Amino acid sequence: MIAGMNEQDFIAYMIFGLILNFIFSIFFGIYLSKNIGMQEMIESKGNKEQSLLVSMSLFIPFAKMVVTLYRVTILQLYFLDKGHSHKEFWVYMTTSRA
Repeated sequence: MIAGMNEQDFIAYMIFGLILNFIFSIFFGIYLSKNIGMQEMIESKGNKEQSLLVSMSLFIPFAKMVVTLYRVTILQLYFLDKGHSHKEFWVYMTTSRA
């Protein structure tokens, strides 16, 4: 038993969570590319590495989906509601701030 459920159920939840994450991430990417433009995204992309915590979230059911929803929340509350653009969000998410 893993986390109080059978291994098969746990794996099924993991797979379902990853599928939902990929679908939502694709839609979020399409949304950003429509608002920023694909060429502009390529030109303004930084070189930020994905953190180890985000990479490890693939093994916890729905954790990767929560990370994606967190990014959408940052976009809405911190950037769009304060008058910033989608491009500023893209630069923020892809550039190291060290």
